[in-house]
Amino acid sequence: MKTSLANKLLETDLITALEHKNILQKQPISVHWDLRSILYLGVLLVTTSIGILIYKNIDSIGHDVLLIIIAVLTCGSFAWCFKKATGYSPAKINSDSIWTDYILLTGCLLLLTLLAYLQFQYEFFGNRWGLALFIPMILLFIAAYYFDHIGVLSLAITNLAAWAGIAITPTKLLEENDFNSERIMFTGVALGILLIVLAIFSTRKNIKAHFAFTYKNFGINLLFISMLSILFYYEPIYLLNFLIFAVAAWFVYKICVKSSTYLLVMTILYFYTGLSYVAVRLLSFESAASLYSILLYFILSGIGLIIVFKNLQKKIKTP
Repeated sequence: MKTSLANKLLETDLITALEHKNILQKQPISVHWDLRSILYLGVLLVTTSIGILIYKNIDSIGHDVLLIIIAVLTCGSFAWCFKKATGYSPAKINSDSIWTDYILLTGCLLLLTLLAYLQFQYEFFGNRWGLALFIPMILLFIAAYYFDHIGVLSLAITNLAAWAGIAITPTKLLEENDFNSERIMFTGVALGILLIVLAIFSTRKNIKAHFAFTYKNFGINLLFISMLSILFYYEPIYLLNFLIFAVAAWFVYKICVKSSTYLLVMTILYFYTGLSYVAVRLLSFESAASLYSILLYFILSGIGLIIVFKNLQKKIKTP
């Protein structure tokens, strides 16, 4: 019976060949990441349910009661985490309690809900929307470093990006929902560079060095998306912008080749996107040959991209 079930699971790609072999040999199978995924989903469902509860019952429950409930849950979550915490350390901290990570994440999400509720309902920060994002950002960074939580660090970086976007955008643009501002593009480039620098700093100074990947992940994506936006936006000087873009891609490539295959692949794909844009611009002329030239470019460049990816593993110096 067990063999038949294991074969069915393997045929439907629900388990790997190695897991199938372990089942037949009665060897234990790790469900670590399965349980973690379920717990993270539970945190998301709890916080989402609280938001739905507020939305559907705001008139019957009342703002003050809801604020008190959220504040109590937030304080209770952080009280639990402080009780279980071992204190700050620049090195990686292995939590003794599996629940602490999820309770901390729940507390941080509730904190964001509480502050957002105060701002939207009572205008707690007035018209200073930047301050409404800056304060939770600082609190999230402190919590991420003190409790050594990468998930909270991701929330803090997201708040940093939101705060930077609000801080540099004139109120008029915000009121008109105009997010095509050139300021936002260049702010994205600056913020991406800052996050990459923080990743390098964390690694070299050995201050939460395991946070470096998260900084790089956010920084590289933000940097290249912003630089591609600039490349597309400033058409008259697209060649100059592409040259700057290529230099940035080479610099990031040199960083990623020593650390992460994933980030290296992302860098190559971003560069290929920019290169393809320039190639299409250069090959676009009023002739039937233009279309064939563009098609030929994508065929040849696609083959080249496959060759690059096949030889990519040789460039990785660490797993």
